[in-house]
Amino acid sequence: MKIIDMTQDIYPDCPGWYAYENAELGHETFVGKEGYTSERLNINTHTATHLDAPFHNYADMDTIDAMPIDQFIGEAVVIDKRGVEDNYEVTIDDLKPYESLIKKDSIVLINTGWTKHRGYGEDYMKAWPYLSGEGAKWLREKGVKGVGIDGMSIGSYENGKPAHSQLLPYNIFVLEECAFPDEIMRYKTFKFYAVPLKLRGAGGSPTRAFAIVDD
Repeated sequence: MKIIDMTQDIYPDCPGWYAYENAELGHETFVGKEGYTSERLNINTHTATHLDAPFHNYADMDTIDAMPIDQFIGEAVVIDKRGVEDNYEVTIDDLKPYESLIKKDSIVLINTGWTKHRGYGEDYMKAWPYLSGEGAKWLREKGVKGVGIDGMSIGSYENGKPAHSQLLPYNIFVLEECAFPDEIMRYKTFKFYAVPLKLRGAGGSPTRAFAIVDD
C-alpha cells in the first residue's frame, strides 16, 4: 500500500480566485517566546485544493458540513488530458474512452496537466481547461458522486455555470485545484479521499486530497 498526496500547498499569497482576498498564513506564537508555536490562517474556503458544496451556488441546498463524510471517499478514475491547450473544453468525447471504468459512485478526476502550471501566470489564473456542461451531465447520468479537476474551477473563467449546474444541484461534489503528481498516472483507478473541514454553514472547504494505491 502507498499513499500519494494530491493536494496543492497553501501559503501566503498563493494563487487564488481573482475576487478573493489573498491567503494569509503567519505565526501567532513562537516556541522560543511563548513556549509553543501556533499560526493564524486567513483564507477563502475556495483556496488551493478545495471542495464545492451545493450551497456554493444554491442557497437552499447542503452546506459542506451537512454532506455525509463518506461521499468524499471512493474509487477514483483519472481522465488523462495532459497536453491540451489553454481554455480546452473537456467534452463527452474525452470522457467516453473511460466509460468502462466509470461506475455508480465513482469519483472522476480530470488531469489536464495544469498542476505544473500553478502560479500567477495568465494560463493558470484565467485560461485553465474545464469541463463542458454536457460532459458534466454525462458524468451525472453515470451516477458519479464527485468530479475533480486541476484548474482553478471546473468551469471556464468566463462562465463556470454550465458544469457546476449539472453537478452541485444533484449533490455531486466538485473538487478544484486537485494536484496530479506524475506518479498517480501509473494507476487507472484507486481509492481516493478528499475530506473537508467541518465548517458550519460553508459553501466549500480546503481539503487534503490523497490516493491509496497498491504498490
